[in-house]
Amino acid sequence: MTEAEFEQLYAACAPRLVRAVYAVTGDMNEAQDVVNEAFMRAWAARRSLGRVDQPEAWLRTVAVRLAVSRWRRTRTAAAAWLRKDIAEAVPEVSPDSVALVAALRQLPDTQRVAVVLHYFYDLPLARIATETNSSLSAVKSRLSRARTTLAVLLADPAPQEPSRA
Repeated sequence: MTEAEFEQLYAACAPRLVRAVYAVTGDMNEAQDVVNEAFMRAWAARRSLGRVDQPEAWLRTVAVRLAVSRWRRTRTAAAAWLRKDIAEAVPEVSPDSVALVAALRQLPDTQRVAVVLHYFYDLPLARIATETNSSLSAVKSRLSRARTTLAVLLADPAPQEPSRA
């Protein structure tokens, strides 16, 4: 892969990857760091990356795996992570996006990754299973559980009638 081809790949894929990894991690700075690290690894492997059928899928897999590795290393800091105010970390993002990411952050990591790959990237279940080293039935189960949880978390509260005193 030439330098020009790599620059084209970066220009085409980086924004999508950052949005997807942001949905997985819930932290824009973390998403940008992970995507930058994935591209650094891609640059180091650019000769073999040129022979890959879908370089964006390779980058996405690397980025998601890097994010998961970071989760594992920072598990002891999870309480501080969850207390972080999402609104300050997400400039110029719609309220609906903030609500969705806040709900996604409440899902277990494996469910969150499955949701992002399926709904953000529109990947088929078999592809998600391959990219996450999971069985097809595990991916189906994660998506089902995630949808059930998200339906509750994202439901509009029922309007309350004013009390008559």
